Parts: sequence; structure tokens; C-alpha cells
Amino acid sequence: MSQFSITRRVEFGDTDMAGIMHFANFFRFMEVAESDFLRARGLSVSWLEGNVKWGFPRVSATCDYKKPAKFSDVLTIEVVLEKLGKKSASYRFDFTNQRGESVAVGRMTSVFCRTTGPDQLESLEIPHDLRAKLEGPL
Repeated sequence: MSQFSITRRVEFGDTDMAGIMHFANFFRFMEVAESDFLRARGLSVSWLEGNVKWGFPRVSATCDYKKPAKFSDVLTIEVVLEKLGKKSASYRFDFTNQRGESVAVGRMTSVFCRTTGPDQLESLEIPHDLRAKLEGPL
């Protein structure tokens, strides 16, 4: 399926007192990688069309840590669209450091939705044109 990667440096503010990237920041890096993956395909995580707000809110996110990422490490985050369901997109995020070592593997699932009122979301089938962009090459 579709693959994409970005690089991000671990900044001082991403780390704990030991200089190791705080676990929660892996989720922030995954979110940036997902947004860049979608943007590269002419899509977004959230957008307005007319008076309707559309988007792909997350319904699940996990991360398994294999090796510490440290201050000033440059991480490559490879995004793989693992599964495209009727209403959802599931991604895998493979983190490697500049030495090529596996640091972590994250997964996230997003569901295609529209806002139907204040704090009201309705999940919908992913339209053919969006599906083609998600699955297609860059």
C-alpha cells in the first residue's frame, strides 16, 4: 500500500530530564507525519467545504517503543497505509534513527466524518475520490 516518510529532529523540549524523548511526543510526531502524508496527496485531516466540516478524527492510537530516541537524534518516520476500510484508514508509523536502528512502531486509525452539529460527528463511507488519493502514488 501507500508509503511516505518524513524526518524530524528530537528537540530539547521533546525530551525528559534524562534527554530521552518523552513517550507522548511520539504521538505528536505521528500526527505530523499523517498530516504530511495527507497533504502530499492533496488531502487534510480536517477541512471546510461549504458550511460542512469534514475530517479524519482518530479513534485509536498505539505506540510500541524499542529503543530510546535522544535529544538531537534525527528520526525518519515512515508512514504506511496498512488498511483502507469502508469508513476508516489505518496507518503504521516506523520510527528509525540516523543509524538506521528501529526506535518505535506506532499505529493509528482515523474515521472519515462530517460535523452534523455542535460536538456531533457522523461517520461516513470514504468517497471514491478521497479513496483514490489515499491509495494512489505521490
